[in-house]
Amino acid sequence: MAKTPAPTTAVPTTAVVGRTPQTGNGVVRLDSHLHLWELGEGMYSWLNPELGPLYNTFTAGQSRETLAGAGVRRAILVQADDTAADTVAMLENAAENDFIAGVVGWLPLEDPATGASLLEKWLAQPKFCGVRTLIHDDPRPNVLDLAPVRESLRMLARAGLPFDVPDAFPRHLGQVAALAAELPGLTVVLDHLGKPPRAGTPDELAHWEREFRAVAALPNTVAKLSGLHCPGAEFSAQALERVWDIALDAFGPQRLMFGGDWPVSLLGADYARCVQVVAALLEPLSGTEAADIWSGTAERIYLR
Repeated sequence: MAKTPAPTTAVPTTAVVGRTPQTGNGVVRLDSHLHLWELGEGMYSWLNPELGPLYNTFTAGQSRETLAGAGVRRAILVQADDTAADTVAMLENAAENDFIAGVVGWLPLEDPATGASLLEKWLAQPKFCGVRTLIHDDPRPNVLDLAPVRESLRMLARAGLPFDVPDAFPRHLGQVAALAAELPGLTVVLDHLGKPPRAGTPDELAHWEREFRAVAALPNTVAKLSGLHCPGAEFSAQALERVWDIALDAFGPQRLMFGGDWPVSLLGADYARCVQVVAALLEPLSGTEAADIWSGTAERIYLR
């Protein structure tokens, strides 16, 4: 059950925004990066009490209210655990809640045979729309270069499914460009702008920018304006201006998408504040450009 590959060329925004309720200045807000989880045995091993507000259960009902309070009507659920159980839970939530437009689930990329079996199962669910794994939790620096991983990613390309890459800098961002170049039929989604080192040194930021622009140079890549809270760095539109200018110049509005990263965003600010910061960054853009980032890009990549 292959999906049609996402177009890398422009799609008229009016054809996209007419599908859903509008907010603000007639602009749809679709959050491309939302998490849900329930604390329990054998799940979300990265969660611990030291993470403060994240060490809790976050339900679809809570997220609906949180997003609606900031004028966001729909969202894409994104995996937060490298287990089939997490994907099953997301698909169940999606089936029960209209505001969940799609699910980016998990596959065992190093086991292509098992991955193929799971993928057939996931594709039977109408809201399954992409794949991600927590590669930043893997201590190996070359996980995206492994032969079985490449085989699995070729399978995603054939199915027309995008692949999300989380927290790519500093270990994986260079591999993302190589991956996108080797598999031009695969849409690669760079989560959180690749995690720029906003509290780092000028040399570290320059390193991120070089690798980030190399990813953006490939036409089958897009990036999420999400997850930019950073310990030791201010979270505001002014503080994000340098990183935002680079991202906008490198990708352009039609290859950038808004993501709230709730509830992980609580480490930096509440959800309403995150949306306000993004709105301030987008204010100088035209209505069409802003609409692409608020919803159009995510619609084209995930919900075709």
